[in-house]
Amino acid sequence: MSRSFTRSPVFWPAVGLIALVVLNTAVNPAFLKITLLDGHLFGTPIDILTQGSRTMLLALGMTLVIATGGVDLSVGSVVAIAGAVCALMLQGGHSLALTIVAALAVGGAAGAVNGTLVARIGIQPIVATLILMVAGRGVAQLLAGGQVLIVKHAGFGYLANGFFLTLPVAPLLVGGLFVVTQLVVRRTAIGLFLEAVGDNETASRFAGLAAARVKILAYVFCGACAGLAGVLWAANVGAADANRSGENAELDAIFAVVVGGTALTGGRFVLAGSLLGAVLIQTLTISMYNLGISPAVAPVPKALLIVGVSLLQSDRLRRWLAGLWTRGGKGTA
Repeated sequence: MSRSFTRSPVFWPAVGLIALVVLNTAVNPAFLKITLLDGHLFGTPIDILTQGSRTMLLALGMTLVIATGGVDLSVGSVVAIAGAVCALMLQGGHSLALTIVAALAVGGAAGAVNGTLVARIGIQPIVATLILMVAGRGVAQLLAGGQVLIVKHAGFGYLANGFFLTLPVAPLLVGGLFVVTQLVVRRTAIGLFLEAVGDNETASRFAGLAAARVKILAYVFCGACAGLAGVLWAANVGAADANRSGENAELDAIFAVVVGGTALTGGRFVLAGSLLGAVLIQTLTISMYNLGISPAVAPVPKALLIVGVSLLQSDRLRRWLAGLWTRGGKGTA
């Protein structure tokens, strides 16, 4: 196996995913079984993609923010706000299209607030986004009147649980957004701008790059992704719960981005790696359910897996292990 291949950001997440699949298949041989029923595909792999689509969306937006050297802790709260907005608009008789646009607009506005606090005011990203993380839940509660808002709308539920050409709609939406985002950041100068700001913001400003504007746009995109995730969250359960919607979603999104090979220090980023990291986390979650692991201890194996994959991605650790292997080989020669 070539050294360059093992250094690929997606290599070790892929290894972790394969290991989980092998473990689950050993426990349950039907783990990978996919069946066609009433023109729709069903099976555990389909469930993983469908349920993991929300984390994938958040990871897409989070990747661009982290690429600029920032982080967004408020995406979970934005999910709750967007869900409450969807419920209120649909209950008010508004169209589904307008409802989705409103959710995206609310998410984008939240991202603009975060981006302005970080790029224009100069507040540290953790502090700036922590403000909305805390206040956002209160905003969602205020919108929902402290109640769980029930949503009864066939088209709305179709977004999260429907099928198109035998395939689930939610992963198709994520796949479409991923393709568009990948084309924009890799076929235009936008990706270079993001990496330049993340690598050295001061140098990028002296080079004539509007670093603050780039940062704000990254946060706006992240917020819009959270708004769309809020739509899928509410559509999946048919209700907007300001307390539970998006709970700890920001942590899973950050985990997915880091596991996927994007460094928290900013600079180079890997969108495909972030999606793979989200699939890895969702597979681990379903694996724990299948193995009967209590939800109370579920975060422990998740943390262990994330630490393990992150360590394997470390050049310093790989050099140290290679040194041990070399010394061991010389000792036995």
